[in-house]
Amino acid sequence: MYIESVELTFRIAHASSLKDKRQVSRALIDKARHKFNAAIAEVASQDVHQVLTIGVAVVAGDGAHAQKALDEIVRFMEEHAELAGAELIEIS
Repeated sequence: MYIESVELTFRIAHASSLKDKRQVSRALIDKARHKFNAAIAEVASQDVHQVLTIGVAVVAGDGAHAQKALDEIVRFMEEHAELAGAELIEIS
């Protein structure tokens, strides 16, 4: 069993409240969960309006498959973040 994980940090410049941030986070997380079989959640910066930190974890029987799935999720979330008005600023 192989486990791959990543933490993505987004900047939401237009967010002036937690409600604005929640709209972006729900859109990103729900779309990615629906498309991919992965664990995805907001993991830090919950009280900061303009920063969204999301953790993603993938479990697979093959290490290459797990890494490929994680790369696809990161690419998907980066593309959809731009549509939601957010910018991916850090991958760790």
